[in-house]
Parts: sequence; structure tokens; C-alpha cells
Amino acid sequence: MGRVIAYLAFILFTGAERIYELVVSKRNASAAFARGGVEYGQSHFPWMVALHTGFLLACIAEVFLLDRPFIPWLGWPMFAIALLCQVGRYWCIAALGAQWNTRVIVVPGAGAVKAKGPYRFDWLPHPNYLIVAVEGIALPLVHTAWITAIAFTVLNAILLLRFRIPTENEALRKLAPSSPV
Repeated sequence: MGRVIAYLAFILFTGAERIYELVVSKRNASAAFARGGVEYGQSHFPWMVALHTGFLLACIAEVFLLDRPFIPWLGWPMFAIALLCQVGRYWCIAALGAQWNTRVIVVPGAGAVKAKGPYRFDWLPHPNYLIVAVEGIALPLVHTAWITAIAFTVLNAILLLRFRIPTENEALRKLAPSSPV
């Protein structure tokens, strides 16, 4: 039971971290709107929030309701990967600075960040989404919540591949100059 409680604490910590991200995002969104920022994809944002909230709740529910075991050979590597994902998230946030947001808000003339952090790699145009995908597998598998890992991965891919990434790409094409920041 001790490992289940530790997993619950880890998920709650991750949830608290997400709330902090929303506070930073709201501050950055206000600043972007004050500079003439334009928001795209508003209709998919509530679904994205619901998916990410449901993901954390499903991690907990599956472990408790289906009595998922902690399997050390799987759990410890997944825990390490989940922690590395947190480092990666903050690398993305730091690289984007005031331009980072959980919504798609583009300030005309601000330019796309292409010369900092993970955004300097041309072969990886959306590093945060890769991190989210990896985390969506690793976090539930820390405690063998494999149904949550599969469900989130599929739903996240549908949301990101069909809506979010094309929305971001289109917004950047319309409003941002091509020069790297």
C-alpha cells in the first residue's frame, strides 16, 4: 500500500505542477493579449483541459479501482522517464518565456521561437507535444495503469494530430515573421 500512496502523491504533485502551469499560462496570455495577441483554436482548448485532467484522475482511478501492482522493472524506469518529462516541459517553458502558453495565442510580429532550447532543432518542431506523448505513456505505467496509458495516448494523438498542431502551425504562418527569435 505504501507504493500506491507514493504514486498518489506523485500524481497529485504532477497535478499541482499543472495548476502552476495554468497560472503562468494565464499571466502570459494576458500579456500577449495586451500586445495584440490573437487566439486560435479556442473550441478545442476545453477538450484539451478535460483530457489532461481526466488523464491524471484516470491514473489514480485505475491503480485504486483495478488494484494495479507496482512492478519494479517497469515502474522505476517509467518513473525516471516521467521525471525527465517534467524537466523537458520546463525546458520548453523556459525557452518560450513569455510566449509560452497552454492556449494558441500569437502576437503579430513576435516571431516564432526557433533559436532557443529544444526549439532550435528543426527536426522537432513541437517538442512539448512529444514530451506530453511520452509522459502520457510513462506516468500511468509507473504503476501499471496500462488502460490509461493506451486511452490517453490515442485521445491525445487525435487531439494533437488532428487539431492542436495544425492550429498552431496555421496561426504561426498567418501572424509570425519567419525570422527566428
